[in-house]
Amino acid sequence: MSSPKSRPAIERLGRDIRGARLRRGMTVADLAIRAGASPSTLARLEKGDVGVALGTLADVLVVLGLIERLADLIDIRNDDLGLALAGEQTPKRGRSQGSMHRRKRVAGAASKVAVDVLDPDGAAF
Repeated sequence: MSSPKSRPAIERLGRDIRGARLRRGMTVADLAIRAGASPSTLARLEKGDVGVALGTLADVLVVLGLIERLADLIDIRNDDLGLALAGEQTPKRGRSQGSMHRRKRVAGAASKVAVDVLDPDGAAF
């Protein structure tokens, strides 16, 4: 079942696939053989049936020479909203609480060792 918002887009996709097939002078049977699907499945795809598998769509696009379009359908490099949200959620680089405590312990231990010792003659070591 598809949402009312997605139905028009899927129907348009089906019409566009049909148009691409017809421009290439292919029958539904020819496309079905080349894509490894049944003619009835391709007819459903061209009508915008949401039950047709994505793999079938990909196979049809390979035959039509349009597979790059599927790969570029959601190009995350051009997803302005996604990039903005990811920028807000990226953790800031910094020290973890554990590493800060370890640094303090090491610094405290080093300061105890590095205490100047005065000898009776007044020389510091």
